[in-house]
Amino acid sequence: MAGTVSARLRLLALCSIAVFASLLFALPSAQAYLTDTIEDETIVEGYEPIPPRLSPEQENELSQIKEPKLSPEQIKAILEQYLYVDPHRTIPRVLLDKALVFYHVNKPYLPNPNYLSIINFSLHSSEPRFYIIAMATGEVSALHVAHGTGSDPNSTGYATRFSNKPGSHQSSLGFYRTAETYFGKHGYSLRLDGLSDTNSNARARAIVIHGASYVQDKNVKQGRSWGCPAVSMAQRTKVIDMLKEGSLIYAGLEK
Repeated sequence: MAGTVSARLRLLALCSIAVFASLLFALPSAQAYLTDTIEDETIVEGYEPIPPRLSPEQENELSQIKEPKLSPEQIKAILEQYLYVDPHRTIPRVLLDKALVFYHVNKPYLPNPNYLSIINFSLHSSEPRFYIIAMATGEVSALHVAHGTGSDPNSTGYATRFSNKPGSHQSSLGFYRTAETYFGKHGYSLRLDGLSDTNSNARARAIVIHGASYVQDKNVKQGRSWGCPAVSMAQRTKVIDMLKEGSLIYAGLEK
């Protein structure tokens, strides 16, 4: 008798699981959700180690970095010093010029002036849109980079929304200065400090450069992060070692 009851209970449990699974996969939204969790970030923003607060000296130094207010003549004079940069015209001029002027004016507060980076969030994620400029030669390397799920809620590959708000899972536009490295949920990672009103919460949000399996070094739609400019695992260490400890990054739109 006990064996019969046990068998019936097992059969009932299996039937319940089968019914639930059939209902789940019958819903398009559920299928999309399951697909997204495979190709996108699964570590929730804020689950990284709590970022250390900046010291008063560090906060004071960052406060010295400001968006320059210059005349057209002054801007022209600065840009003439960087005509060697991006010889193959890879980066849209509207982004490059703004980044170069900001870099030049604030160079005394950039401990790592060897590299200037630009992320063009106007491009589809299938395109290499993270540009790293070697300032000694002007040569440009272009890499693939992720944007936040909140910036692209329908997973189209285009980032259309940007936020500085914690919990938004959106990418943030503006200027960043790279900071210290650490080992977190994604392994070797690089903290960022936001220099603009549009990304001032970057450190508190744990918006960092890290490697991710959902970013690939080929022209396919990339997976989405929770706001971090994630790169491929193959590029992670090289990128972080080049940019760490005080280089400038500008995340912007060309149109």
